[in-house]
Amino acid sequence: KVNVDALDQLEKEGVIIFPQPRVIRLIQDKGTQKQFFKDNNIPTADFKLIKGKLADYIKEDDSFHFPFVQKLRKDGYDGKGVQMIRSDKDIAKSFTEPSLVERKIDFDKEIAVMVARNSKGECTTFPAVEMEFHPEANLVEFLVSPAGIPPYLELKAENIALAIAEALDIVGLLAVEMFVTTDGQILVNELAPRPHNSGHQTIEGNRTSQFDQHLRCIFGMPLGDTATLAHSVMINVLGEEGHEGNAKYEGLEELLAVEGAYIHLYGKKTTKPFRKMGHITVVDTDRSKAIEKARSLKALIKVKSKK
Repeated sequence: KVNVDALDQLEKEGVIIFPQPRVIRLIQDKGTQKQFFKDNNIPTADFKLIKGKLADYIKEDDSFHFPFVQKLRKDGYDGKGVQMIRSDKDIAKSFTEPSLVERKIDFDKEIAVMVARNSKGECTTFPAVEMEFHPEANLVEFLVSPAGIPPYLELKAENIALAIAEALDIVGLLAVEMFVTTDGQILVNELAPRPHNSGHQTIEGNRTSQFDQHLRCIFGMPLGDTATLAHSVMINVLGEEGHEGNAKYEGLEELLAVEGAYIHLYGKKTTKPFRKMGHITVVDTDRSKAIEKARSLKALIKVKSKK
């Protein structure tokens, strides 16, 4: 967790910090983040901020109907601090810390746009990517670039991301996670002010990687070309269920023999269920082949614990 108070003090002492501490503070709190969307006419799901017990809130306000989503305002990540409230039975497990509740969205796809803004105020976006989440861990399992959406939705998503970057006056990278609803709308879900999981495939799949672009942003350099080189699929390498301890990787040699497959391990010595241990990117000129290859590699790579 980033200590924003310490960053504020450093900024007062003349240290230049990107992204700016005020941006980090706003985004760290999902409540202020959602209020920012509302205040700046950014399309997002209907929401209410609550304190204390969800049961008390429901007694006072019946405007939200089951099912809906409850999110902790702070300290949630990789699916933690988020839960679905489907019926009265789920209220007993609800969060009691400050949270927000929002209407469950009927969506067709989950997408993300990485937007870059340099210290001169110049902006650009990476093409939207499509995300597929693990049903239990609630974190990204597959990511396909570019997203399989029509051009008008791509343009709308990019314009929303640019509008958010401008309203924040951010310097650096910003990941904008969005829903494409079943009726063709785009609603913003959450923001992340940094190089992000939804941009990892840019290392091999785009002309400029998100990491290169981030450095260009903070040093006020010209922004790089974000065009895709080919279709790419990113797979998160997660710790296997039932395994916790020193990590042991299975299937690496077979993966290294696959054309167009690249593995990035994060150097974590220990594993636990669903812990992000690395990622794999598959690049191919054919979208369906890239997806098929990625799914086979997902089944091949296992992170287990040494006995």
